[in-house]
Amino acid sequence: MLRGAFVFRQLGFGFVSDFVIRISFVIRSRTAGSFVISGCTVALLAALTPFLSGCAGYQFGPTNGAAAREKSVQISPFANRTLEPRLTDAVTAQLRKELQRDSTYRLATHGEGDIAVSGVITRYERIEVSFSPTDTLTVRDYRLALTAQVTARDRSSGQVVLNQPVTGYTLIRVGSDLTSSERQSLPLLAADLAKNVIGLLVDGSW
Repeated sequence: MLRGAFVFRQLGFGFVSDFVIRISFVIRSRTAGSFVISGCTVALLAALTPFLSGCAGYQFGPTNGAAAREKSVQISPFANRTLEPRLTDAVTAQLRKELQRDSTYRLATHGEGDIAVSGVITRYERIEVSFSPTDTLTVRDYRLALTAQVTARDRSSGQVVLNQPVTGYTLIRVGSDLTSSERQSLPLLAADLAKNVIGLLVDGSW
């Protein structure tokens, strides 16, 4: 059994071999007879074979080499340079929510974080996607685009680890009240922007 587990570890499936060893230990402590033990072990390995082949290319945890939640991130409210109101609160809230959901970094809620994220909302756009079939001048669907210039700085070294524009998108159906439709879609728009920002932080090489 130990030789079988070693082969799996050599193949890069150490987490599975540990699981097999623990299961085998339980069987050895509660079952009499080496034949039963060997049969259970072989059956378990056979059952895990499709799982092993399917997960060969999958990577768990952070993709930038850092340990999960090793560093903390402080998110400052983004300045709004557009004419659209309520963007600052929506973007800041969704950035903090997405950071906590991703779990690669800790959200610094008290004091300063290891990485300071700030930004400026620079553009809010409505892009016509489709028109009423009975009136080609009446827009039926809009694609909303929200762009922010995002900066992330490593506080200990002062290095700027991210400094680029990031855009989020969402679709809305106009209905009878465009203003109301936009207001209701704002959390979705801000959430897509936040997902893209946090994705860049997680994939960074610092």
